[in-house]
Amino acid sequence: MNKISPLAFVHPEAKLGENNVIGPFCYIDRNTVIGDENILQNSVTLNYGTRLGSGNEIFPGASISTKPQDLKFKGEDTTCEIGNNNSIRENVTISRGTASRGITVWAVTTSLWKTCTWPTIVFSARIL
Repeated sequence: MNKISPLAFVHPEAKLGENNVIGPFCYIDRNTVIGDENILQNSVTLNYGTRLGSGNEIFPGASISTKPQDLKFKGEDTTCEIGNNNSIRENVTISRGTASRGITVWAVTTSLWKTCTWPTIVFSARIL
C-alpha cells in the first residue's frame, strides 16, 4: 500500500507501483510511471515523462524529467528513465531527452548530487 501525504498532488493518470512513500508538497505529473518501494521526500517533483524504477530515494527539492535546456528542443514527446536503487540528492534536476536521443536514462545504483541538464545515459554504480 502506498503512503501518500495529503499535502502531495498525484495526477490521476500517474501510474504508481506498490509500497511507495510520497512526502508532503510532492508533485507527480501525468504520463508518469513509478515502480515499487520508492521514497520521495518532501517537495519532490516528477514531471511529465518520468519513468522511475524501484527502490529509489529522492531527496527534497529534486525535479525529475524537466524540459531540456537544449535550444533545439521543440516540445517533442521525450522521457527521463531512472532505474533501480538510486539516491538522488537535494535540489538535483534531471532533464528529459531531446529529439536527438529522445530519452535520458539513469540505470542502477547511482548517487546523484549534481544537476544533469543534457541527454545522458548512465549504466554503472557510481557517485556523480
